[in-house]
Amino acid sequence: MEKLQSTDLSILLKTLPPVIARKDLNVYLGGLISSGYMANLDSKGLGPKSVKSGRRVAYIREDLVAWLERWLSS
Repeated sequence: MEKLQSTDLSILLKTLPPVIARKDLNVYLGGLISSGYMANLDSKGLGPKSVKSGRRVAYIREDLVAWLERWLSS
C-alpha cells in the first residue's frame, strides 16, 4: 500500500460529520475500513478513541482522522 501524507487526509476534517457511527465508516471512508475490522481493533485497544451510547459506537472526527494518519503510515 502506498503511504499517504498527513495533508492528504486534511479533506476528511472538512467533509466528515463531527461524529461518525462505526456502522457508517464503510460509507464515509469508501470501503477502506469495515465496521467489523474496527470492532476487532477496538476490542484490542488499537482503534481510535471512541464514544458509546448504549450498544452503539462512534468516533469523533478529529480522533478518527488522527488515528487514520497513524494507521496508514505504519
